[in-house]
Amino acid sequence: MRTFPGSALFLAFSLACTGETTTETSRIPEGPSFVKNGQDLSGLPDLIVDSRATQNNWVTRVENFPADFCSVIEGDVTPGIHKVIRFTVTTPNIGNADVFVGDPQVHIDANDGLFELASCHAHYHFQHYAEYRLIEPTTGTVWKSAKQGFCMLDTDPYNVGTGDGTWNYRSCGSTDHPGFQGISDGWADTYVFTLGGQYFVLDGGDGQPVVPPGTYIIQVEVNPAYAPDGQGNCPRVKDQLTGLCHQFAESNYANNFGQATVVITDHPGRSGYGPLKNSPNNVKQADEIEHRGR
Repeated sequence: MRTFPGSALFLAFSLACTGETTTETSRIPEGPSFVKNGQDLSGLPDLIVDSRATQNNWVTRVENFPADFCSVIEGDVTPGIHKVIRFTVTTPNIGNADVFVGDPQVHIDANDGLFELASCHAHYHFQHYAEYRLIEPTTGTVWKSAKQGFCMLDTDPYNVGTGDGTWNYRSCGSTDHPGFQGISDGWADTYVFTLGGQYFVLDGGDGQPVVPPGTYIIQVEVNPAYAPDGQGNCPRVKDQLTGLCHQFAESNYANNFGQATVVITDHPGRSGYGPLKNSPNNVKQADEIEHRGR
């Protein structure tokens, strides 16, 4: 199921106010999973974070996380009932070329550090595509999200830059099915808030400190920077301005951050809206499917 940012906000308010059950679903874009309109590989991509998508699509919820959820297993979350904040992330490519990844199996065979096998899903996870942080602005305390796996797809047109508006990448792939991953110029990859791992655990159920009610910042970094090895080498790409490493080249690394301000209350909802639903009889149940396209 593919969910657009505008409808996600409506769904978030509806769930918080009615207590209806939601399904933690995968995004399966329409259309076949082959090159449709031709790739644009001349130039460089430029990924940004659409802060508005996150600002407009977040909600605090109480959910039951069974032990067989992949985000529980991969995110070291204790199975059971947890208070979480869910959020949507959109990463548009505003550059003049595609982010081209292709079939994960090719990268696994080359041992180039882009993918790792996620045994829980039986497919491959792109490593270091994005990092999510929940920040308490007055103290600088940081919490990390449970999100581990990413798959780059053209999910939403984002009519900026020099892109021609056409898409190319619609298949994550798996251990038994070839994939074709990337983000076309003029398109965006959206991870809606209902997907597995699109949350921060607020009650300490992931081994991190409890997040008390208050005002926080959700910070997202796409194609995040990381330190080189002891010899100053990067396994993939080095930013010559900062000396830091990235997983793929871009024309501009300085715009890879986005953020949204959220108000976490002592009950589910947004900024104090939504009824108190913290008894087991009213817990919202999720059902995680993270493989987003074949």
